Amino acid sequence: MIPPGCTLRPAVRADLRDVARLIRGLAEYERLAHEFTAKESELDALLFAPDHVAEATLAELPGRAPVGLALYYRTVNTFKGQVGLFLEDLFVEPDQRGNGIGHALLRHLAQIAIDRNYNVIEWRVLNWNEPSIKFYERLGATRITDWHIRRVYGTALTALAGGAAKHG
Repeated sequence: MIPPGCTLRPAVRADLRDVARLIRGLAEYERLAHEFTAKESELDALLFAPDHVAEATLAELPGRAPVGLALYYRTVNTFKGQVGLFLEDLFVEPDQRGNGIGHALLRHLAQIAIDRNYNVIEWRVLNWNEPSIKFYERLGATRITDWHIRRVYGTALTALAGGAAKHG
């Protein structure tokens, strides 16, 4: 059950400041505030440019700035020959957690996936984040144990592009 008057709606360009604020809040919660460098212009390109690659849904309560965010994009499942949805960011402000807003955002994404004929929703969760892990398990999410996430980032990405990666 979500709080009375809570609404979910697609983010629009005028919401960029709130989108950035909520992503920053997620970075702080995940102890990764030092990684948050996104500018509103970069988020604008991701979400609202003609060739945008992501979408966002906001959760609002009457008389307040948005209190929740789900930011997502399409993925490809080649083994199934289908499209999926990747949830990049899910965040609910601390004073609103436990009120059903996160659940409502995920239900909303599930409906988007079904409406678009996507076959899966996937996301990552930090291994220390027990409250979120338990929340996701209650929703029926399964843990993928056969895969490890890998990243080539920053100077390693530059080195790889330049051919400087080690072979081994």
